[in-house]
Amino acid sequence: MRDKKILGIDPGFGIIGYGLVDVQNKAESFVDCGVIRTDPKKPLSERLLEIYEEIRGLIDSLKPDEVAIEELYFFRNVTTAIFVGEARGVIILAFEQKKIPIYEYTPMEVKMAVTGYGKATKRQVQEMVRIMLKMENIPRPDDAADALAIALCHAHQIRL
Repeated sequence: MRDKKILGIDPGFGIIGYGLVDVQNKAESFVDCGVIRTDPKKPLSERLLEIYEEIRGLIDSLKPDEVAIEELYFFRNVTTAIFVGEARGVIILAFEQKKIPIYEYTPMEVKMAVTGYGKATKRQVQEMVRIMLKMENIPRPDDAADALAIALCHAHQIRL
């Protein structure tokens, strides 16, 4: 397998996690991670535009070969699910416009790929991300660690 940079995205509305891993000779290494935050006082349309522009900036600066994004799962709050779905839409649009291949994974698939157990706790996933990427500490905030887990899930899938 050739060298690939995989960007994982943990979609959200107030906080979007991202994590970039480099896959070389079947080994993953940490490159970057962080979050995009939107101002809850701003209107929905402005927040969506901000997410879109920030994602475009990440694409330009990190230059990923592929992106892995977490699929939506059941939310107790329908309004939250709608907002996250809209944010996810502008995120996918940004990658599609740049012709970057997009792969989607459920939370259970991510947990299974990283820990070997589909019902692993958030803490177990974070600890495995730290171990797999040879990091001293668990990446913070949690959304960035989740994004790295999503990127690692995709790295494992492309090796199968």
